[in-house]
Amino acid sequence: MNTAAPSLGRWGQFGRLLAWISDLRVAIGLLLVIAIASGIGTLVPQKEDGALYHRVFDGKPWLGLLNGDAILRLQLDHVYSSSWFLALLAWLGLALILCSWRRQWPALQAALRWIDYRSPRQLSKLTLAETLESPDPRAELTALQTLLAVRGWQLQPAEGRLAARKGVLGRVGPLLVHTGLVVLMVGAAWGALAGQRLERYLAPGRELELLSRRGDSQLTVALADFRVERDPAGRPEQFRSQLELSDGKGASLGAYEISVNHPLRFRGLTMYQADWSLAAIGVQLGKSPILELPLQPFPQLGEQVWGIVLPTRPDGSEPVLLTASNEQGPITVYSAEAQVIGSLSPGGPAVDIQGLPLRVASVLPASGLLLKRDPGVPLVYAGFAIALAGGSLSLVATRQLWAVAEPERGRLHVGGLCNRNLTAFARELPQLLAELRSTPQQG
Repeated sequence: MNTAAPSLGRWGQFGRLLAWISDLRVAIGLLLVIAIASGIGTLVPQKEDGALYHRVFDGKPWLGLLNGDAILRLQLDHVYSSSWFLALLAWLGLALILCSWRRQWPALQAALRWIDYRSPRQLSKLTLAETLESPDPRAELTALQTLLAVRGWQLQPAEGRLAARKGVLGRVGPLLVHTGLVVLMVGAAWGALAGQRLERYLAPGRELELLSRRGDSQLTVALADFRVERDPAGRPEQFRSQLELSDGKGASLGAYEISVNHPLRFRGLTMYQADWSLAAIGVQLGKSPILELPLQPFPQLGEQVWGIVLPTRPDGSEPVLLTASNEQGPITVYSAEAQVIGSLSPGGPAVDIQGLPLRVASVLPASGLLLKRDPGVPLVYAGFAIALAGGSLSLVATRQLWAVAEPERGRLHVGGLCNRNLTAFARELPQLLAELRSTPQQG
């Protein structure tokens, strides 16, 4: 007995631990923490280069507390794939599984078992109970059985008594909700751990080669054309990219168009039209051939401003800055003293800039492509579907009814229970009995 007591104590502690993990209050707390973490993931830029967090948050810490080092150390730069966020999902999933195992599954099993009330005294203790005076209780019991069968109730008749139920499927709802949430979290964790994400800017005529984990070419994405559709005021309304796909051997896999809110899904890979930029500018200096030069962003001049510094003398002196905010122009020219000294139009004539004829032949826009491979998406969708189905079934009220005939006293005793919307069932039961009493009179 001395050796058994510590063992029983350990099992008791383990049982208390399981009860605490599956406690509803703990699950609600976890949901709140996960919701707050998801909000942080929305507010803090995700999966950017580490230098960006130092540049943005070192001078002005986030919430006045977290600088770039703290954000990187706490894994706030990749919240949804961080170890602590995945641990929260695992904890919540375990809590739901334990709750389903300890509570929902036994509740479903209990709901599927028929309860046989044999005496009027048992029925009198139910939430809803009625007693009908009847010259022939057994005949009325048979009539009640027929009436309930017509209305779709499940029946279990016995000698002198009847058990009936309706809406038992609603008891499956909570279990399905838990199952759906667990499947959803498994899909989210799988996508975070095994998913791939790549964001690139491509200019027309350029291509992007996607490699497998072993370094083999899997897919080549070439940008055939890119268009920015603008409103009459010149504001961007839609971006469209014409893509040409080919396999690792160069065989064509077809041409496709993507635009904002209209991605392409191909062999488990989703390609989004995410953004746009200016890639290059074609300039002609004097009588030189047209030079295609890359543009770079200048955030200090505006949110969407690209530019390039060009020398105007053979020795590299007297440079000028050419800037543009869209592919249509105009191209603004700044001197080394940051003074505006000219304006050029793409495809327009040359303009004298500090004694040098300068012409802009074209401005080449680039398409911002976001490529994502998320193997957990089917599970996430399946989890949503299961949870929604379970939530819908949870709205179905489970009603139970029992009747016992007492011929020696000329009485029919009827009682009922309902797990939700008891008020509606309390109105339905007298109507049911009134219809039962009117049936023989009509016959």
